[in-house]
Amino acid sequence: MVRKTKQEALETRHRLLDAAEQLFHERGVSRTSLQDIATAAGVTRGAVYWHFEDKVELFTAMMDRATMPLEEGLLPREGADVPPTLSDLRWGLLNVFHTCSHSERTRRVFEIAMKKVEFSGEMQALHARKLANHRAWRSQNEACFQAAQKAGQLPATMDTAAAAIALVALVDGLIHQWIMDPSAFDLMAMGEAAIEVFMNSLIQDGAPLLPPVSPEERARLGTQAICRPTDSGLNIATPKD
Repeated sequence: MVRKTKQEALETRHRLLDAAEQLFHERGVSRTSLQDIATAAGVTRGAVYWHFEDKVELFTAMMDRATMPLEEGLLPREGADVPPTLSDLRWGLLNVFHTCSHSERTRRVFEIAMKKVEFSGEMQALHARKLANHRAWRSQNEACFQAAQKAGQLPATMDTAAAAIALVALVDGLIHQWIMDPSAFDLMAMGEAAIEVFMNSLIQDGAPLLPPVSPEERARLGTQAICRPTDSGLNIATPKD
């Protein structure tokens, strides 16, 4: 009898998470109440509070259900002293692209997190989690690059912190672009190609394609010209006083 009760509670929890995921995606998080979720799940509002303290906890559980496998693949294991290898890093990122492309649930919660939630009011606490995850991701990347430097796989002069930030921006940017327009490109194919190009670029020691921007040129960019995207490319306009 106890086993059946636990099973029923688990089924109710999943129904609530399913309802929250669907309503958050349709209406946005701020426009969805706990009563809306309870009604959609076919339970009472009291049942919601039995499983979740508030909307933040429910939202967090919904995200965890879809993204925890991805975070476990990207973030360092608790207590692990050995950073991932470059190969581990690559396969972890490819797993992210593959899961986004093939899991409807993962794609939906990513879209909710990117487009359907305002990190203000009661949801402000979620911003701290997002920031912590990004910092941990960058730290993992940097530790991986530093280990590769010690192994002689990457140039000793490479800025590992900058490379770590660039990799996060690359992956995050690709997923954002794909979520906005999934028909624009194949996320798995584009992601794999982008990661290969990025990783290979770290070991290049030839002459740069463009000379570095001088301090004088950088100053002019900041005070004399503004780059604005247009249908035909970039329009360089001089700001008026």
